[in-house]
Amino acid sequence: MTAAAPTPSPTPPRPSLREGERQIDRAASTLDVDTDIAFRDALRILLRVVSYFKLFRARIAAKLGFITVELVFRLMVAPWPGKVVVDHVILGRPIAEGASGFPAYLAPLVLLLDGMGAMEMMLWIFLLGVFMVTVFGFTTSRGAGRSPSGAPTGASAGSSGGSLLDQGHGTLAQGHDIATQTENQSNRASGLMGGILGVLDFRVHLRLTQSLNHLLRTQLAGRVKALPLTTVDDLRIGDSAYRVLYDSTSVSQLFDGLALGLYSGVLGVVISLAIMFTYYGGAPEVIVLAMLAFPITLLCELPFARMARRRSQASRAAGASTTSNIEEGMSNMLAVQSLGGAKRESQRFRNASAESFKRFRTESFVMLTYEQFFSLALMLGQVVFFIVMAGRIIDGTFTAGDYFVVLYYFFVLSATFGAWAYMYTEWQRDIAGLRRVFFLMDLPTEKARGGVELPRVVSGVTMQEVGLIYPDGRRALRNINLEARIGEIVAFVGATGAGKTSLAYMVPAFVQASEGRVCIDGVDLKDVAVDSLRAQVSYVFQETQLFSGSILENIRYGNRTATPAQVSRVARIAGIHDFIATLPDGYETNVGTVTSKLSVGQKQRIAIARGLLRDAPLLILDEPTSALDPETEAYLVDALHEAAKNRLVIIIAHRLSTIAHADRIYFLEAGEIREQGTHGELMATPNGHYRRYATLQAGVH
Repeated sequence: MTAAAPTPSPTPPRPSLREGERQIDRAASTLDVDTDIAFRDALRILLRVVSYFKLFRARIAAKLGFITVELVFRLMVAPWPGKVVVDHVILGRPIAEGASGFPAYLAPLVLLLDGMGAMEMMLWIFLLGVFMVTVFGFTTSRGAGRSPSGAPTGASAGSSGGSLLDQGHGTLAQGHDIATQTENQSNRASGLMGGILGVLDFRVHLRLTQSLNHLLRTQLAGRVKALPLTTVDDLRIGDSAYRVLYDSTSVSQLFDGLALGLYSGVLGVVISLAIMFTYYGGAPEVIVLAMLAFPITLLCELPFARMARRRSQASRAAGASTTSNIEEGMSNMLAVQSLGGAKRESQRFRNASAESFKRFRTESFVMLTYEQFFSLALMLGQVVFFIVMAGRIIDGTFTAGDYFVVLYYFFVLSATFGAWAYMYTEWQRDIAGLRRVFFLMDLPTEKARGGVELPRVVSGVTMQEVGLIYPDGRRALRNINLEARIGEIVAFVGATGAGKTSLAYMVPAFVQASEGRVCIDGVDLKDVAVDSLRAQVSYVFQETQLFSGSILENIRYGNRTATPAQVSRVARIAGIHDFIATLPDGYETNVGTVTSKLSVGQKQRIAIARGLLRDAPLLILDEPTSALDPETEAYLVDALHEAAKNRLVIIIAHRLSTIAHADRIYFLEAGEIREQGTHGELMATPNGHYRRYATLQAGVH
């Protein structure tokens, strides 16, 4: 019998592009799982950006003043010398009586040229050009306004297809991915003016955008540092850094469009229409043709809005994932090298980097596509304009010089109307970046919780029927009842995972009780302002973190006013003074130059000294002696008894030698307090949990 051919296993379906984008964003931050942005959300982000503008009223007013000067001169004066050159210099036509055909406000200047020869007229036009270039840095081949997206409009914009990638006169060269563009965006400044006024304009704009970016970036960084520890655990450091440094700069792009672009666009349209209706009322079809750029561009651009937003979101999330990959690899370098994972980590980064570039290519393709539609819509209008104006010149309605003036205003109008239809799609990339910023900024923070100011603790900490459930549903503590008084050393003991650290976290409110009451001096911590509570607590974590700067600055981090003598005293207590004395610069040694040479124990001793130096009535030490030798441990334990005379000292430890002399020991198991008492009392309890734990530890050692 012939065996049946095995049925091939089905190929797992590939995730859709949209689902792939969500997977990337979830990889960047486990909290940020809703990656889509609805139309209502986009409008809410735009309104939120506008709320920042009121903080910079004076600088925005100054910038709008420069824009007004730009547009008034460019639209009311600049086009008309071209008409003089064509009609009266090249074609030799005499200037009509009263300078008809020119605006009334320019008539006196035009009449000054009446009777002059061609060369003399050109000399005066040349002098006017020198003035224009010196003061405004302007020639008639350059744009005449700014679109709602912040880009130039007018002759240069229209003749180049109106590409809004051309950001005007005062910009810097930049790269072509999101991360490398952001430094330019955070220092963004542009202006249609050059010359003397252009320098002033650029300076005002630069200060304005830098201040705006600095404000949002600083606010976001501050919010991240104020997040609860349970929230921080769900964030990837690289993703948060990407949002602070790269996504936040989107605010300057939207500022250019929302504030500067809309203002200059409206002002430019008003001036241009006024001149066209006043002096060229015989060509209403030109005005209508320019206005048609709005519906035509809108029909071409609107279908790309959501696509542009989603592609930018995916590109940013992929870039953040790459940044997180770098951060994780550097943070875990010892594990990578010791476990032979260098090749695997290199491949992981290679994949993340390739995905980031792939997502950016997709975004760039979408951006290029809708920009081409915009350019095609404007160029189509230019072709029709040429046909209409050619007929008007042939039938004698307009002169050849009028053609250049009308062409100028047509470009201003058509580029601006087209940009108004284009702007919502163009803004989607920045909306995607700011959604990521505001998501992180809107996470609940500890400092958002106010309350009563806690005076200096004089009694101690009590817990009544306290339970703790973490946001992911894990129960860490249940039915906790304890009392810890000032002047005592209290120890939390138990096996790994028993809930010791979670219990200690309740005291400074790193986590808040899900059930029961945690009180200090009889005041429920739910009613206490977080800042006043943290001012009462000095916490030395098990995982030692040192800051860049000198050893002296690290030890004084929690007490900036401490004297060198006080620093030296706590360093001696922690057993680190002798080592510091051997360093060439002593306490002024920069940690960055020796951190790789510091042992775990030496780092821990610096952290202990830092905790002891802070004048806080509550001192919590998480495994303070895990990396200390027996002699230093004994010295530290004696020092803690001295410190406990006016403090409550809470110790989390496994070593019996550290906790044997504690005033009260709480033994935890599975998140519950099984026993409490002194070391002697607990050891005297037959078959007690603590006795069994201590006996097992003694047997192991």
